[in-house]
Amino acid sequence: METLAIRVKIGIREYPMRVKIEDESKIRQAGKLINEKLKKYKEEFGLDDNQDLLAMVAFDCMVESLETNAENAGDTEHIKASISNISAILSKVLTRCSAALAGMLIKNKNQKLEEETRERVKSMLREAEINAETIKKERMLEAKEKYLKLKSEFDEEMNNKKNIIITNENKLHSVQVKKEELDKITNQRISDLEKIAGLTREEAKQQIITMLTEEATSKASSQIKDILDEAKLTATKQAKKIVLDTIQRTATEHAVENCVSVFNIESDDIKGKIIGREGRNIRALEAATGVEIVVDDTPEAIIISGFDPVRREIARLSLHRLVQDGRIHPARIEEVVAKTEKNIEEEIVEIGERTAIDLGIHGLHPELIRMVGRMRYRSSYGQNLLQHSREVAKLCAVMAAEMGLNAKMAKRAGLLHDIGKVWHEEQELPHAVLGMELAKRYKEHPEICNAIGAHHDEIEMTTMISPIIQACDAISGSRPGARREIMDSYIKRLKELEELALAFDGVNKCFAMQAGRELRVMVDADNVDDATAGKLSFDISQKIEKEMQYPGQIKITVIREMRAVNYAR
Repeated sequence: METLAIRVKIGIREYPMRVKIEDESKIRQAGKLINEKLKKYKEEFGLDDNQDLLAMVAFDCMVESLETNAENAGDTEHIKASISNISAILSKVLTRCSAALAGMLIKNKNQKLEEETRERVKSMLREAEINAETIKKERMLEAKEKYLKLKSEFDEEMNNKKNIIITNENKLHSVQVKKEELDKITNQRISDLEKIAGLTREEAKQQIITMLTEEATSKASSQIKDILDEAKLTATKQAKKIVLDTIQRTATEHAVENCVSVFNIESDDIKGKIIGREGRNIRALEAATGVEIVVDDTPEAIIISGFDPVRREIARLSLHRLVQDGRIHPARIEEVVAKTEKNIEEEIVEIGERTAIDLGIHGLHPELIRMVGRMRYRSSYGQNLLQHSREVAKLCAVMAAEMGLNAKMAKRAGLLHDIGKVWHEEQELPHAVLGMELAKRYKEHPEICNAIGAHHDEIEMTTMISPIIQACDAISGSRPGARREIMDSYIKRLKELEELALAFDGVNKCFAMQAGRELRVMVDADNVDDATAGKLSFDISQKIEKEMQYPGQIKITVIREMRAVNYAR
């Protein structure tokens, strides 16, 4: 038996079925009837629940079926049972319908309450609008009254000001009238004076201006000359006073350093121990210290020669310890020299710290303190560098205090101005520039760095402390007895100084005086005038600065003498 798969829509849902082909039309017709009844009950009872509608349709179909069965079968008992079932179904349906009706009544009641609430809100809004309008009118009236009051006050004030302006205009008009009358009288008198003097007004004004200008120029020139002369005199006196006071208030010991040290011994028998077998001890000592040890016929003395004072001191102390110990051989020499070098380094730091404390200088970098200590073993033209730096520091402090500058900063710069001479690495820079770079590296003040770099005019001076450092360095280095030179080099330098000046045109003679501190140049009066003499002095000083090395400063004096000779016969 063939079947057919169909889908029948009942209400809002579709139900799949499998039916006989001949029953398809009946089933679709039944579905159509059920949908019509669902639509009918929905319209009649106002039900939206699909289950309720289907229950009523089922109830209706059951009633129809029972009626049909009663007619065909006539079975009373069956009918009663069916009616009982129908009654149960009907009660359920009625229960559902009553619930639906109750929901509808509640819904209607809620709608009524909502309408009443809306009416109340509208009433309140109308009352609020009426009150707002009333308040608005009251505020408008108050603002209008205040505006009218202010306007009346403003109008009254403006009227007063207008009256004052009118009064002032009247006064101004009367003043202008009087001024015009006075101008007429003045012009009349000026024209009368022009006729009497024979000059126009502009010509008279120009003559007066010229006379006043000439008089003012004459007085100004005279006053300027007097001021300049007084300033030069005062400045010279003040500068001399400051320098003299500085020198007098600074007392420093003078000790000339040599390139040799003498080690004294108790007897000449010790010389043999120091020399050792075939000179091995003395060679080991020279190799370890880097100096030359001279053992000659000098009684009870050994000469230590070397350009480095630190090495000489290490050799001297090592010899002293070896002689006291009595054990002198190459291994012992190396051990003693190593210990002595360590002690010297510690002593260098101690000297630097003690120097900084003595001068009241604080906050120096440890490397700068070590370099200050090394100055103790360095000399410049025979002058001990540490003693020279201490002296410059004191001179700078006194001079800066006299000039009202920072004495502590000047003292610090004076102590550090020659640190470039004791730097342990070889550099091609001048010692002043090298010292400036070292000061910058160890975070010194820029003014101190400039003073260090400019004290030999290697760089431009930018602070007031720089010329003080330069002057105090020259004072310390140029004092008699502060420095010494070998006689040959001294004589050679003087000759070079004279030859350099003689190379200029117009120079007849030249004399180096005061140990090379002054150069007197005699010129030909016929070939060199006064203006050229001043330029010649400057040119010679510049050439000396560029081509020669010298401590302190050199004064160049150009002498031009004009002699007129006649004979009476």
